[in-house]
Amino acid sequence: MSDVKAPSNFIRQIIDRDLAEGKNDGRVVTRFPPEPNGYLHIGHAKSICLNFGIAESYGGACHLRFDDTNPEKEEEEYIVSIQRDVEWLGFQWAGPVRFASGYFDQLYQYALQLIDKGLAYVDTQSPEQIAEMRGNYNRPGQNSPHRERSVEENRALFERMKEGGFEEGEAVLRAKIDMASANINLRDPILYRVRKKAHHQTGDKWVIYPMYDFTHPLSDAIEGITHSLCTLEFEDHRPLYDWLVEHVEVPAQPRQYEFARLNLNYTVTSKRRLKQLVDEGHVAGWDDPRMPTLSGLRRRGFTPASIRGFCENLGVSRADSVIDMSILEDSVRDDLNQHAPRAFCVLNPLKLVIRNWPEDKTEWLQAPVHPQNETMGTRQMPLTREVYIDREDFREEANKKYKRLVLGDRVRLRYGYVVRAEEVVRDDAGEIVEVHCSYDPDTLGKNPENDEGQGKLRGVIHWVSAPLGLPCQVRLYDRLFKVPMPTRVGEGEDFLDHINEASLQVLDHCVVEPGLKGVLPETRYQFEREGYFCVDTDSDENGLIFNRTVGLRESWPREA
Repeated sequence: MSDVKAPSNFIRQIIDRDLAEGKNDGRVVTRFPPEPNGYLHIGHAKSICLNFGIAESYGGACHLRFDDTNPEKEEEEYIVSIQRDVEWLGFQWAGPVRFASGYFDQLYQYALQLIDKGLAYVDTQSPEQIAEMRGNYNRPGQNSPHRERSVEENRALFERMKEGGFEEGEAVLRAKIDMASANINLRDPILYRVRKKAHHQTGDKWVIYPMYDFTHPLSDAIEGITHSLCTLEFEDHRPLYDWLVEHVEVPAQPRQYEFARLNLNYTVTSKRRLKQLVDEGHVAGWDDPRMPTLSGLRRRGFTPASIRGFCENLGVSRADSVIDMSILEDSVRDDLNQHAPRAFCVLNPLKLVIRNWPEDKTEWLQAPVHPQNETMGTRQMPLTREVYIDREDFREEANKKYKRLVLGDRVRLRYGYVVRAEEVVRDDAGEIVEVHCSYDPDTLGKNPENDEGQGKLRGVIHWVSAPLGLPCQVRLYDRLFKVPMPTRVGEGEDFLDHINEASLQVLDHCVVEPGLKGVLPETRYQFEREGYFCVDTDSDENGLIFNRTVGLRESWPREA
């Protein structure tokens, strides 16, 4: 068991009580059971951290199981990405990767058990008829005319379903529970349906597939799960979960507990909507850095520690709430502020020519890798006659509030010398293309002497050597939606109407300090005075690409 004392919550209190009462032989076994029909998103991260964290802190085990019951929507790509994301977050599942499809033979036998007990029947009504007779929240359901078929007839029909004797929609296997129940999930739910689709794990072996609500609890029982932790939308499904575990002869008796899901504003986490964003080209893929997928957040520069810390700080409760995006952004900002090395990158270059600097001279200046962490060492910065500064760091005229370079005034080049702007050079269109200046050779690491009458330095600006700096592309990412709740739309609107057109700005002519040559994808930096950035996976020896993770400070208003 971990020595770290985790914060208590209602789930831990349940487990503590179970252990004190000697339940489950003192075992704690959880599972993370995604459906492989899309990439994991930030909401899944909470479930991952909870299930794996519970198992770790109690010295138990957490299984990774794919509840793969719908071959129409499942793909191998999703299976690979889910495993990659779980490992990236820092967790390791117990034993092999499991698939509900690996239990299909056993699940079929469980279905026969229910038929033999008179608790399941084959219904050959049309899907429309079944839906109509199921009723709704205001109207109780009606018994199917096929509800009282004999055990022998139901066995024969179910076997016929298995052998391909029915087309899709012609027959289903239903549990016989209570068509008048206030809980619609108990109104003779469908357990099996015909799907003549090849499965990514079982191939063409099956033409009938178990429903999720049938598969999930029985898979938990097969695996000996002790605490099945689900989000609140499964609360109404728990009576069916318990009914199946009670009426099928299974090797264990798992219990389901529900917690509030993670809802984040300024984004969507519905897999259907995320897939729509991808399929319609509103984003560049499931790992687009604007997406709330774990792959997208990783590519943007979020760290595993920042996401785990975010989820842990939210806690676990049964009260639904909406979390402000700024809290997630603060989490990665705090982590990168402590751990990210510093670097200079000029996003909008303007050439600064130091006229009294020898043309062939390169002076290597020393700068800290991290100003607050000496153990990270130093980096070498080449100062040359021509450097780039950011265009926003120069004005011909400005008031005293402007703390950057002004014509006729002075600033310090960070970690370098004091320079004075003396002249500008314009192109044929009248745009400034160069600023000429002079430097004071006695100001490295100290302020100018004999400063009487010259006034204080306006400020400190960052820079990169013009001949030695590395050209790079910088992608400025921002929130994908411009409103806090994009799915709350008016009549005739769609959530896509709220996409933030400024969520991506590509800068093609940036320059970064030469020490970053050859850096690997996913390396993260604080570009001083600009924000936190990550090397994109598209980077190669032909060109560096950086993604902005977050700015140095929050730029969006917080929701009350």
